Amino acid sequence: MSGTGSFAPVEHALAAADHGKIALLLAAHGERRPGAGNENVWRIARAVSECGLVSEVGAGFISGVPTIRDALERLTARKVIVYPLFASSGYFTRDRLVHLLDAADDGTRKIEMLAPLGLDPGLPDVVVACAKQAAQAHDFKPETCTVILLAHGSRRDPASRRATEHMAREVARTPAFPDVRIAFLEERPFLDEAAREISGPVIVLGLFSGEGMHGAKDAPRLTAGLGREDVVFAGVIGSAPGIDAVVARSVAAAVQRCRHE
Repeated sequence: MSGTGSFAPVEHALAAADHGKIALLLAAHGERRPGAGNENVWRIARAVSECGLVSEVGAGFISGVPTIRDALERLTARKVIVYPLFASSGYFTRDRLVHLLDAADDGTRKIEMLAPLGLDPGLPDVVVACAKQAAQAHDFKPETCTVILLAHGSRRDPASRRATEHMAREVARTPAFPDVRIAFLEERPFLDEAAREISGPVIVLGLFSGEGMHGAKDAPRLTAGLGREDVVFAGVIGSAPGIDAVVARSVAAAVQRCRHE
């Protein structure tokens, strides 16, 4: 990982090049609940669009509007890069999204789907920065803190666990937080089980790509339910500062690959 330097503005090296009608589609789960505007996805879309890396930027949702089909049909480019705003390569990324893209494709486009946000190599730097910010906000010394990465998990699909374990290993390689644990909503260890084994300050960070029910309600509720003043919730990774830069760097690399094909 490149440390704090990774949060510098994305270089506009590709901005002056002929876009060749390459579009970006941000694909997310989305929310249909009243008042849900999926604003974080649109914020990322605006930020990446401002980088000038592609000719068009759109967003589509598995549960929400516009749908994946509608968003794809609004793009005029024949080459479309899809960036899944998901925490792992689980069912929604690996199966549902692929099915929706196939169903919406009229056969005239070339569609390339990138690795999801949860497996993006730039994400560990964001996790570390979020944990540091939470530690400083609560007057914790980072080196004394344990980080718990809280993810969805699944008893049927190992993708969430694998992505979370991978992230824990990457973050633990940094000198700031050598002690990194994992916990899940739907499989063990649950958050209370993971926290029970830890003495000293704990920073809980939600590995959720959006602020739906799990990120906005379940994660902070479970953290507060521990009843410990030295355990704090640092938010969800999908809305963390620097996520737009992570997405933009991966898109820039994909565009460069397209230019050399």
